[in-house]
Amino acid sequence: QVQLAESGGGLVQSGGSVKLSCAASGGTFSTFAMGWFRQAPGKEREFVATISTSSGNTRYADSVKGRFTISRDNGKKTVYLQMNSLKPEDTAVYYCAGGYRLSYYSWDYDYWGQGTQVTVSS
Repeated sequence: QVQLAESGGGLVQSGGSVKLSCAASGGTFSTFAMGWFRQAPGKEREFVATISTSSGNTRYADSVKGRFTISRDNGKKTVYLQMNSLKPEDTAVYYCAGGYRLSYYSWDYDYWGQGTQVTVSS
């Protein structure tokens, strides 16, 4: 059974930076494509970024392109999301997810973390 645990969220001022981490246990982390999604209050969960098994391919939502960077360390079984130039509209619960293919869609991911809150104050 694969378990994912996010950390690193918190309160940050607009324009600031936060780095989220997602540590995996169980399963073979290096075989999973990993993604980050977010959900703001009253809104549906949305795609943020995804990374392939070997970090060779990454994809980003247009809303975060150029500001966020996804990366992974297969040796540490951890995926990261570096978030720079944060805006109040980035406020959400951020979830990491693992699946068997690179995808923009939440239904393609089989494993999910519990989420970590990121709040950006204006």
